[in-house]
Amino acid sequence: MRIVFMGTPAFAVPSLEKLIDAGHQVVGVFAQPDKPKGRGMKLQAPPVKEHAVAHGIPVFQPTKLRDGSALEQIRSLDPELIVVAAYGRILPDEILHYPKFGCINVHSSLLPRYRGAAPINWAILNGDAETGVTIMYMATELDAGDIIAQVHTPIGPDEDADALYQRLAEMGGELLIPTVAEIAAGTAGRTPQDPAQVTFAPMLSRELSPVDWSRPAQAIHDQVRGLLPWPAAVTEAITGEPMKLFVTTLPGETASAAPGTILAAGKSGIDIVCGDGKVLRILELQAAGKKRMKAADYLRGHPLSVS
Repeated sequence: MRIVFMGTPAFAVPSLEKLIDAGHQVVGVFAQPDKPKGRGMKLQAPPVKEHAVAHGIPVFQPTKLRDGSALEQIRSLDPELIVVAAYGRILPDEILHYPKFGCINVHSSLLPRYRGAAPINWAILNGDAETGVTIMYMATELDAGDIIAQVHTPIGPDEDADALYQRLAEMGGELLIPTVAEIAAGTAGRTPQDPAQVTFAPMLSRELSPVDWSRPAQAIHDQVRGLLPWPAAVTEAITGEPMKLFVTTLPGETASAAPGTILAAGKSGIDIVCGDGKVLRILELQAAGKKRMKAADYLRGHPLSVS
């Protein structure tokens, strides 16, 4: 099948690779423009562009999709199907309606749950036990198209958004190939989303970062896991200065001390009492101006007083 692929970050790379490996003719790749990064602010190509270039596939990086130029590029490529995975742009109707088989999207949630920009993070932030990948036909409304296929997976008790991102990226690529085959054969299913079950996953912000130690330990653990890689959970309870938390665990201990009390600080990490009396253990952190490190390593140079 002649396919145009649209994607930008690492999440989309397995889907692109699987299409290529399956023998489809990927006639063009659309990705967001290169962005400055690092101290020198040199332009860096997004992961999808790098992989497309490595395979000799033409890459298009329009800054706008509604001025007609992107549509002309699509027409010149004449795809039978457009496959989208984390492209980061809303496609105008004239592009959605161009391909013979339409446009499909690889989305990292079990739609209609978590439409929007950060479905992986919000699944963890909300303490969900499972998530998955949905492949759907694209519609004018964001993430509202009919469902073609889904795959479910449990979320590990200590799995963070970075790890889940990588797993779902691979699952999306695996699910994409049989789905495209069914579309080509005319046997693909089409299930409308239930409006009553719709939830949203808005963009993350630093307003989500501050840790409130009066909350239950599980909720704070989910906050730490769900806010990776950005903006990260932040607390001032340890030193009085903002400190990012990267890895925590629930040792199963309880205490009668006030929320935010440091119970222990040593080789095992930093134990802090939460609002439900349960203990949260901090395993990796980052102090202001320092690099990310294990809590035990931090404590060697910064011993803490323990209640």
